[in-house]
Amino acid sequence: MVVLDATIVNIALPSAQADLGISNGNRQWVITAYTLAFGGLLLLGGRVADYVGRKRTFVIGLIGFAAASGLGGAAVSSGMLFGARALQGAFAALLAPSALSLLTTSFSDPKERAKAFGIYGAIAGGGSAIGLIAGGVLTEYLDWRWCLYVNVPIAIIAVFGASGLLHDRPGHAEARLDVPGAVLGCGGLVAIVYGFSEAEPRGWTDPLVLGLLAGGVALLLAFVWWQTRATHPLLPLHIIRDRNRAGCFLTMGMATIGLFGTFLFMTYYLQTVLGYSPLKTGMAFLPMTVMIIIGSTQVSARLMGRLPPRMLMVPGLILAAGGLTILTQLTVNAEYAAHVLPAELLIGLGMGMTFMPVMSTATQGVAPRDSGVTSATVNTSQQVGGSIGTALLNTIATTTATAYVAANLRNPSQVDQITRAGVVHGYTVAIWWAVAIMLVAAVIAGLMVTVKPPPRHPAAREGSVTEPAT
Repeated sequence: MVVLDATIVNIALPSAQADLGISNGNRQWVITAYTLAFGGLLLLGGRVADYVGRKRTFVIGLIGFAAASGLGGAAVSSGMLFGARALQGAFAALLAPSALSLLTTSFSDPKERAKAFGIYGAIAGGGSAIGLIAGGVLTEYLDWRWCLYVNVPIAIIAVFGASGLLHDRPGHAEARLDVPGAVLGCGGLVAIVYGFSEAEPRGWTDPLVLGLLAGGVALLLAFVWWQTRATHPLLPLHIIRDRNRAGCFLTMGMATIGLFGTFLFMTYYLQTVLGYSPLKTGMAFLPMTVMIIIGSTQVSARLMGRLPPRMLMVPGLILAAGGLTILTQLTVNAEYAAHVLPAELLIGLGMGMTFMPVMSTATQGVAPRDSGVTSATVNTSQQVGGSIGTALLNTIATTTATAYVAANLRNPSQVDQITRAGVVHGYTVAIWWAVAIMLVAAVIAGLMVTVKPPPRHPAAREGSVTEPAT
């Protein structure tokens, strides 16, 4: 539900924009209001889960997320919709880390842990694509508002399930909240993502864009400095000093930069260039979703106990890069079966093979008192990477398309033809950047994630979750 909501409104956005009178310049906030609040508050949400208790935080997050979804579905103005989306992101920042940390502390047996994280990885990886499918179905047959209302019954069912099935230790009284750290970390992330978002309409050399990016970096540096001095740090630095864990965080962030940007391009390519309906566009993403599930549950989950995690991550990222490379060959008249489908199959399989070992390795061996904030850091790298990727790659695509049209438009009668060709050219150039970023992620995974597979003997199935030496 949380990952799905980052993309479900993509296909519904044109309908919502027309209904509420949202300007072209402001329509991006339907997406970024959610991802900014989500990514910026995740670390605080993870620490709240450690302090209050994971089950309690999980239930609070569900109730708040459902209420914010209902508010967004009933929106009568653009401001009301933007505010509801930001509120969704804030409660998602409570919900996501508590869910992952509950999973982390519930499974210590290597075989069961691999299976559990395989399922979780499939849901997390496929959630974005499922959101696109659900958005198409709901928009075409009901109304764009149901893309938000749909969360309410799901959350109600999950609250009852959590009350009856989940068990958790009480919160850790020593896990105090680091308010200055939350302000610095959240402010830095929001400034950077906002800066990338504003680079599209304003340009990279605009003083506001440069100020936001420089200010965001400065705030994050101040955040790191403060974490070395805070009595109860928001992000204990021993968590990211571990080489394998840091490698997983970086791998996740880099991979989602390319993946989320590609979702945006493909949505607009299928609807505006190939003329697909919302439902047909959503269904066009189904093969990718299926391959993510197969890669996570049938490949990574089965091999995780036998191979080092990087032996799954690196091939997975290379496969995804290969799929993106196929998309760089798109044209105005490309065929779905010949160009889009093969790319989706490779990207889906590659991401499925990557997400599961990244999440499992990043949260493995974490002390129970730090499981919430560690889980939050995994989700932060995913959401911030997706936010940056959407803004960065979209800016590259837009500026490239504008330059293409300016260089090739000779006859006014060819405006539509040249514009369509320019749009596709912008997408392909941006996707080449996504290919490079995905390959960098493969290098990071190969060099930094050096953990070995668990020993295959009975002793490996015993013992508690403890903090590894760093």
